Amino acid sequence: MDVLRPELLWIDGRCYRKNFLSDSPLETGPDEMEEEDEDDDVAMTTGCRDMYADESCDIVPLQKTDRGYKLTLDLPSDLYKFIIGKKGETKKRLERETKTQVQIPKVGAGGEVVITGTDRQGVMSAMRRVQILADSGRAKLPFTHFLSFPLTATPIKKGFQEFKSNVLSECGQDQGIDESIFQNPDKLHLTLTTLVLLTDKEVAAAERVLAECRDDIIAPLLQGSPLQVDVRGVEYMNDDPAAVDVLYAQVHLQDGSDKLQTIADGIVEKFVSAGLTEREYDRVKLHATAMNTLFRKDPSASPDKTDRKVAGKGRPLKDRESFDARNVLEIFGDFHFGNTDLNSIHLSERFSSDSKTGYYNCAAFVELT
Repeated sequence: MDVLRPELLWIDGRCYRKNFLSDSPLETGPDEMEEEDEDDDVAMTTGCRDMYADESCDIVPLQKTDRGYKLTLDLPSDLYKFIIGKKGETKKRLERETKTQVQIPKVGAGGEVVITGTDRQGVMSAMRRVQILADSGRAKLPFTHFLSFPLTATPIKKGFQEFKSNVLSECGQDQGIDESIFQNPDKLHLTLTTLVLLTDKEVAAAERVLAECRDDIIAPLLQGSPLQVDVRGVEYMNDDPAAVDVLYAQVHLQDGSDKLQTIADGIVEKFVSAGLTEREYDRVKLHATAMNTLFRKDPSASPDKTDRKVAGKGRPLKDRESFDARNVLEIFGDFHFGNTDLNSIHLSERFSSDSKTGYYNCAAFVELT
């Protein structure tokens, strides 16, 4: 941990910092925890006690009561199980070590997580540990939404259909290539980032940040001019062209500028700063998935984070059948899918289809011009 730039936690719209105290790292960190491993949950709460101070920063939503102190957290019910732990052991240990009581609503009942105790520091410590457990649990959940540039203009869809037909005709006998691994042309898109949005409140927060991106990033850069792109060429994700899981089309601005990359990076930075997503790379890798072996089992799968992990489990796919892309790359490496304008950015709902367009359902959007 960088002590000069500690990690920040956003709780109920307020910012808290994690203060480093111990020279010894956590033996089991949030990213290493298994969902059903009781020992890991216990290690997590124990590690939190040792690593993080009970110092608050900024305004703390803490109430003084006749019996001590009370604090409430508005957390999605999907995260309760990570706070409770297997057979309730995580919650029991947290309460015992902080000398507090943590009241968690029943799933579906609504309400807030309430932390009470006689000692202020104990209540604050419990709050931090609850939030850390919730954050680590959220990281294990499959993403629910993603920010996307739709690539569904007629010229691009026609170009993709031609690409699919030609690949099946000339490379259909190659290992692993069949019709099932091609993207649905109605869902062609560029992904900016993925999000886990579990409540209407979180969706509304994402919508507000997207509107800020339009005003602070997109409008000043484009000044009303369109983003005209050329979709040309294919590349693959991994190192071995004979064993590929994802093959994608490359997208280039026709004017040769880096405006699209600048917009993409700026938007992701905004969402990271708002605590709505996590940064995976220094720069957004702009690509339009054309073939994905995940589609063999689930034609509705969104070709992003699940390229690397089983959705919701955080464990690598072991039964995924790759395909031999060497002939595809040799024959169609410079295939031209077409030209189009990027007109909008959508907050798209995963595993959905709009009844009119066939694209993903749109939770929010901004126009680019």
